[in-house]
Amino acid sequence: MKSRINILERIFHIGAVAILGVVVSHSASAGNPTAGDELLAAIPGNFQLAAIQYEGMLKSLKDDPQLPRTYEEGHLKTVKITDWTSGFFPGSLWYLYEYTHKPEWQAAAKDYTGRLESIKDFTGDHDVGFMLGCSYGNGYRLTGDKRYRSVLAMGAKSLATRFEPKVGMIRSWSHGSWKYPVIIDNMMNLELLTWASREGGGAKLLEIATSHADLTSNNHFREDSSSWHLVDYDPQTGAILGKQTVQGFADASAWARGQAWGLYGYTMMFRETKKQEYLARARSIAKFIMSHPRLPEDKVPYWDFDAPAIPNAPRDASAAAVMASAFIELSGFVGKAEGREYFLLARQQLLAMSSPAYRAVPGGNGNFILMHSVGHLPGNSEIDVPLNYADYYFLEALLRYQALVNKMR
Repeated sequence: MKSRINILERIFHIGAVAILGVVVSHSASAGNPTAGDELLAAIPGNFQLAAIQYEGMLKSLKDDPQLPRTYEEGHLKTVKITDWTSGFFPGSLWYLYEYTHKPEWQAAAKDYTGRLESIKDFTGDHDVGFMLGCSYGNGYRLTGDKRYRSVLAMGAKSLATRFEPKVGMIRSWSHGSWKYPVIIDNMMNLELLTWASREGGGAKLLEIATSHADLTSNNHFREDSSSWHLVDYDPQTGAILGKQTVQGFADASAWARGQAWGLYGYTMMFRETKKQEYLARARSIAKFIMSHPRLPEDKVPYWDFDAPAIPNAPRDASAAAVMASAFIELSGFVGKAEGREYFLLARQQLLAMSSPAYRAVPGGNGNFILMHSVGHLPGNSEIDVPLNYADYYFLEALLRYQALVNKMR
């Protein structure tokens, strides 16, 4: 969708002058804003590795109609198109095409994007925004193909069917014993609705997105601006039945990727609506993350900020990648000093993930780019493994960083 990373052309204009000071202060020469920028210098190598890894991935998938999700115990795990992560691999292929302009990456991206077409009619859960936004959204933005636009528009309508006016929110899951579960991750799917509303889908889609974002802000966050993972509602009255953290350490803990989803989601919703309440929420989440005493020195968080095994708990590179991409965007929406803090934190995270501590060696790691992510530790699933969404948001964050710095040359 054109709005998704029109970000790369427009999100930073508000804070461009502020961020310029950051780059200059970390450069070898004030006369060249990019001179001596270690991260900028690392981006070509990161994409070169991504190309090597994903070439290997494509070869390994030759006879598999499914899409890669992770690599565990020496085996590549692939999933059906209805898996919530199905859009990330084609999205990463689109990012490779965007960076390299090579037709072979466009061809691969089109192939894997096309496999998700039937998701336009999928109403089984809330993740249609992930599935289609990352695949068809990037495809439409980079090619202008009207067929992609049509799929996105229909997908938004399918997602909207999960909205219950009595609750004022989109239901996340259809499984489990909950009455009407809403998870913080669902903030990420609202962009499909805001885009579709602007593209002729009608005001109702925007109303659904803002209603969901408003109530999430009211009900999902604690006084310290950390969030619960899941809030369960009475579908008839909208009353809150319970709050818990399913994929984190405990109900009262701050699951790292959940905090990342919130940061990214409210930053995006401010961009989409310009509602100051959303910017305030994004800033409060940012403050929680940045000031947390258990955020490691390299700024790649433990899988949960309250994990009992810290400092020996697993890290979550996927959370860091989502945070970094969000922090870069958020840096353009605030004043100079605050924007500088967000920008530098994202830079630290991306430098860490560009290092051998997190970045795979060519041909290793099941052909994924980043190591050391955590999917669902309490469920004993995907612990200290690569994940397709870690790669996706890492590449997105690198493109955002490069676009911002190049804009100031």
